[in-house]
Amino acid sequence: MTETIAEAPVRNEKIVGRFFPQPIDNRYSGSKIALWLFGLIVFVHILQSVMVIVNGYSIAQSADGFPLETYPAAAAQTIVAIFAVSSFRRLIISLICAVVLFRYRSAVPLMFVVLGLSYLGGQVIVYFYPIVRVGTPPGVVMNLIMFGLTIVGLALSLWKRGNEKVPA
Repeated sequence: MTETIAEAPVRNEKIVGRFFPQPIDNRYSGSKIALWLFGLIVFVHILQSVMVIVNGYSIAQSADGFPLETYPAAAAQTIVAIFAVSSFRRLIISLICAVVLFRYRSAVPLMFVVLGLSYLGGQVIVYFYPIVRVGTPPGVVMNLIMFGLTIVGLALSLWKRGNEKVPA
């Protein structure tokens, strides 16, 4: 007897189900450490975003190494404005992550992926459109550390705890 596409077994269904749980609720079967890492990452992203929105000029110079003083005032203002708008978007994603952490924990692995892809996408863009920086700014190093924690958190969030059964 031949199987239809709908009846054919889906490979890695359990892993896919962990990324796209049905329903999205507060049941979470990954490592508790992943939740703590997720909370730390979200907290740092929210803090970074708010600091840029409130004090963009100073943060762009000190944390990200933008040589704003070398640009005409209008250009520096435009750079800071774009930086702040980008931080606002990051803040929105971070706030959604906070809601997931407190109310929809089954979506934590998916949000780790969103955070990781957001970082990687930014790195690809910066590769093709390099940013002129002064020295080795701490913001670049901090964001790389946060990306590393995101990868570790993703792995831990997919790791099933103890004898608990993951709903299909």
